[in-house]
Amino acid sequence: MLDWTLLRAFLAVIDTGSLSAAASRIGATQPTLSRHIRELETAIGTPLFRRSVKGLEPTEAALGLVDDARAMGHAAEALALKAQGKAETLSGTVRLTASVVVSNLILPPLIADLRREEPLIQVEIVASDASQNLLRRDADIALRMFDPTQNALIARKLGETPLGVYATRDYLARKGRPETMLDILNRDVIGFDRADDIIKGYAAMGYPVTRHQFPVRTDDQMVCWHLLLAGAGIGFAQCLLADAQPNLEKLDLGMTLPALPVWLVMHEEVRTNARIRRVADFLTARLTALLGATL
Repeated sequence: MLDWTLLRAFLAVIDTGSLSAAASRIGATQPTLSRHIRELETAIGTPLFRRSVKGLEPTEAALGLVDDARAMGHAAEALALKAQGKAETLSGTVRLTASVVVSNLILPPLIADLRREEPLIQVEIVASDASQNLLRRDADIALRMFDPTQNALIARKLGETPLGVYATRDYLARKGRPETMLDILNRDVIGFDRADDIIKGYAAMGYPVTRHQFPVRTDDQMVCWHLLLAGAGIGFAQCLLADAQPNLEKLDLGMTLPALPVWLVMHEEVRTNARIRRVADFLTARLTALLGATL
């Protein structure tokens, strides 16, 4: 029988191609990971990696182990999820992931209230616009603004958050008030740098634009938000957030932007875990009320 710890180290090196990256992925030190690889090579009696200019390359023997090692990994993850789902105490850690904007501007007061009600539940927040893999236990609960696609997930649609076009009153006084979506291109639009969401939106309306028509550009959503508040230009924002800012004014440009769906997602194996279920139910109630108030 091979120790799963050794196989876990082996898969991490296979996936990342280096000891340092693999150690970072699984939370181990590089010397420990190197020792695990040597122990596995000793156990099976053959080298598993060769060094090259590209990093560590797997040998034929290593490639023959990958599928079986992954199968063991999936079984270990499933066992851990089922064990986690049996926990019945309202204490311990719940790992929550949400977008950068939601994590910064919506979650803090909700988590503060949750902590007052459930002081024994610890909350880890992963602020990321990337989709965390709940099947791999990157998080227990995810708040997502797109339809979940992974199987074996429990998803609740909490509502929708409308989008609008906003600018500060000072900016509009200086630059004038646009009346159409095309008009705002003659102002200072806060746009994305590499992301093409706004460009695609304009293309769908029949207006081909390029990133160079946005004089201020960033892919960081929180930077976009602070640029908008500072009066750097006209920007796109969730109405839930922007309507609460007294110096921001929503522009009526003759069309309604699509709303973003808000989903609460978790793995089906953890829905019976008392603390995760408590956090999920709490967020569902609070966010459903919050989103309903914006419609």
